[in-house]
Amino acid sequence: MTEKAQHLLVGIDLGTSQSAIVTSAGVRMVVDSYVGWPVDAVARKILKKEVLFGQEAVENRTMLEVHRPLERGLLKEGSDKDQQAIRELLSHLLDIAGIPEVRKSGGKVRAVVGVPAEALRVNKQHVREAMRGLVDGLIIVSEPFAVAYGLDALLHAMVVDAGAGTTDFCVMKGRYPTEEDQRTLINAGDWVDDQLYTLLGEHHPGMSVSIHTVRDWKEKYSFIGKAPGKVTVSIPIKGVPSQVDITDEVKQACESLGPPVAEAMLDLIASGESEYQDKVRQNIILAGGCSQIPGFGQYLEQAMNQFGGGKRTRSMPAPPVASSWQRTPRRPIGKSCRTSRVLVQHRAAGFVVRASRLHRVP
Repeated sequence: MTEKAQHLLVGIDLGTSQSAIVTSAGVRMVVDSYVGWPVDAVARKILKKEVLFGQEAVENRTMLEVHRPLERGLLKEGSDKDQQAIRELLSHLLDIAGIPEVRKSGGKVRAVVGVPAEALRVNKQHVREAMRGLVDGLIIVSEPFAVAYGLDALLHAMVVDAGAGTTDFCVMKGRYPTEEDQRTLINAGDWVDDQLYTLLGEHHPGMSVSIHTVRDWKEKYSFIGKAPGKVTVSIPIKGVPSQVDITDEVKQACESLGPPVAEAMLDLIASGESEYQDKVRQNIILAGGCSQIPGFGQYLEQAMNQFGGGKRTRSMPAPPVASSWQRTPRRPIGKSCRTSRVLVQHRAAGFVVRASRLHRVP
């Protein structure tokens, strides 16, 4: 047995929209945070599976009872299926990373799970119960703290982790953050999806489109500020496919995220000791899928101008390829917010692996 097999380290980023797993053996996997069970015998006959995950669950949702284990940053607890969904999702992540084989061969698996800050406060015990028997050691940390730890941004820094269910804020003061050092807003990616869906319904009566399609449009074409180009999509209106310009709706929905995030960020900074506030404003770190919205970082920087200025020192990760707005003769294609978000999930999960290397896991 190799030393690596004896002490495999696992980082899991448990997100509302997507979840990721990274191991010290080099495995990197991301799955959409959906779990679905066939609704009846006919669905089971067609699907030939007892449970489906991720995009496969979304694509077959008419035949499934679909659950998202996290909603607005909290684990859902409304039914037995909600509780089962979180364990199924965590088991699936560990399965695709080959963790059961490691444990069967006698290896020890130590895991660090990153969760939204509000879930850490409210649902920590539920996560522990869901992981019981799946790993040999476990630490649960808030996702913004995992980002700060992985970047060594442990003093006079703020992480703004704008994900799908929540936007989490964490000020680092050279120690493990307390509840007073962290804030959570429900203004995040799902909230923007709802805003866009509502705007489209108001402006285009009779449209027939799902929230999943609206989410895809947001992730492809989101922006704050000046539109990089015209956003035209096909929407069935009263059953007739129609080419519709949704540039204004995308702009309005995305820009609605800016004010509450800026207000919470500045309020948390102002709650700290006055002599350190400027240092924190000069070291703002953006993370999460919404951090990839073009213009979002610049908006937050402008919001800090009235308080003496500030800057976004890092956004994770820097996109390695072209943005969604690089154009073909017909429409924008290329790197979408979804692709960037996958990279963010990998990075965040990698951070918790690093934390597990430096901390003893009980």
